Order: sequence, then C-alpha cells, then structure tokens
Amino acid sequence: MSLWRRIRAMEFWHELLLVGLLAGLLAGAWYFEQARDAEFVSWETQANLSSHMWEMALLTIPLTLIIITGGIDLSVGATMSLSAVTMGLAWRGGVGVWPAVGLALAVGLAAGSLNGAMVVFFRVHPLIITLATMSAYRGVAEGLIGAEPVSGFPAGFEALAEPLVAGVPPAGVLFVVLAAAAWVLLGRTAIGRELRAIGYNETAARFSGVAVARTKLLLYATSGLVAAVAAVLFVARRDTAKADVGAGLELAAITAVVLGGASIFGGRGRILGTVLGVLLLHEVRSLVAWRWNRDELTFIIVGALLILSVLVHSVLTRRKS
Repeated sequence: MSLWRRIRAMEFWHELLLVGLLAGLLAGAWYFEQARDAEFVSWETQANLSSHMWEMALLTIPLTLIIITGGIDLSVGATMSLSAVTMGLAWRGGVGVWPAVGLALAVGLAAGSLNGAMVVFFRVHPLIITLATMSAYRGVAEGLIGAEPVSGFPAGFEALAEPLVAGVPPAGVLFVVLAAAAWVLLGRTAIGRELRAIGYNETAARFSGVAVARTKLLLYATSGLVAAVAAVLFVARRDTAKADVGAGLELAAITAVVLGGASIFGGRGRILGTVLGVLLLHEVRSLVAWRWNRDELTFIIVGALLILSVLVHSVLTRRKS
C-alpha cells in the first residue's frame, strides 16, 4: 500500500497532522532559542504563558459539540462579558462574592438558553441569532458597567487563579475534565452518535427518534453556562470585571475548533482534535509574541495555519471519497 493510501486510511490522520505541526513548531522554537537557553520551551515559561489560554480553551468544548450538530455560537465572548459585569456589579452592590458568582452563572445559563430557544422554537439560523445576541449581550454589559471596571475581590476568590496541579490553574484542570467528559460523550455513548446524526441530516435524525430540539437547547444552554464559568475564572485571574472580558475569544475558540478538524457543515469533529487545535493555536500566538511581539504577524500565521488545515482536510477527504 502506498504512503498516500496509508495516510487516507488512518482514522486519526488529522490529529496526527496537528501533532506533527505542534512538534515541528516546538522543535523549531527550541533550535532557534538555544542561544537563550531555550527559555521559550522550558516548563516554567510554558506554564506562565498557558495562564492566558484556559478561558478560551473552555469555550471550545461546548462549541465543538454545537458545530458537530451543524450550529455555531458567536455569542460566547459576549456572554462572558455580561456574566463578568453581572458578578462585578453584584459584588460592588454588597452581595457576597460567592452569591455574585452564582448570579453570573445564572446569567450565562439564561443567555445560552435564549440562543437555544430562538434556534429551536423560532427556527432562526444559529449564525444569525448568535451574531445578534453577541452584539446585544455586549451592549448590555457596556451599558451596565460603563467605563468603571470593578476590582478588589477578596483573596479567597482570587485563589481560583492560583496554580493547582503542576503549575496549571483550576481553569486548566477544568478544561481537562470537560474535554475528557466530552470525549466519552462523543465516542462512547449513543448521545455522541445522535449529535453527529443531527449534523449529517437533522430531518432524518428527527424521524429516527432523536430528540433534536431538546439536544440543541441543552447544547446552547451549556455553552452559555461554560462561558459564565470562564468569565468567573477570568475575573479571578485578572481581579477585574469589565465589559470587554471576552472580546475576541469567540473567534479564537471557533478557530481552534475548526483547526482541530470539526466541520462547520456538521457531522464531523473530535475532542482530541479540538484539544490539539487549542494547543497549536496557543503555541503559535505565544511564539510570535515571544520573538517578534507583532500582532499582525500572529494573525497572518494563524490564518495561514487554518487555511492549510482546511485545504489538507478537504483534499484528503475528497480523494478518500
């Protein structure tokens, strides 16, 4: 069997491609950083740099499940902003910090449920409704808090950002737990097959007895809840609640999911690919910032990686078909 046929026959070839890109990136960084004692690839540097990625990483888990069903959620960043502002205003108004956290989680759950209700009951396309709520949620957050961010949260709350396991904060540990749970859900349960069935053909899935409406509603509600959790962890790390907490994170999260091999048309996607997409995206952005500190170069490289990943996946999938 030729090498090309072997590649096409492998089930996890996209994940292997991502592992190769990630290994090549780190090897290149190590080679060019030898004069500086390879500081970038050291565990201490990587642990410090990873503190900025976990909130975005959390968003990718429910997004992967939503994209597998053929949907999308552009409002997760704005939901983070609204949840963070709710928490900050409640805290400033005299509510205890943990009840304020509960309010933030409730707001995130309500925001995600509203998205799901509009998609399920009113048949609004997910792209349209989440684009609209992205603008609405962020506008409400900015209107509520204005230009005065809330800070000065108690030390017990800020402990949520302290390293927990091997220098990884609770947000990173939670990401691993959620990724493992989603992996089991997709690969070891009937629910995973139902999610892919919805993405392949929603009408056929409905006639096959799949509870399409309930599943979608739960997915979008979960997405909102996870966004609120990410907002709470972000506030704990930065000790600041403001309206631009989640600005741009929705695009980074979607990029990581698509880079990981999930199809925006639905029916295809793996949690392992998403995790690798998160790591690759983070390492690329960190390395560019570390060596050149140029945002425009980061955008160019990330865009090129995404295009390359999609093109390779499209070519191999078409030839295999």
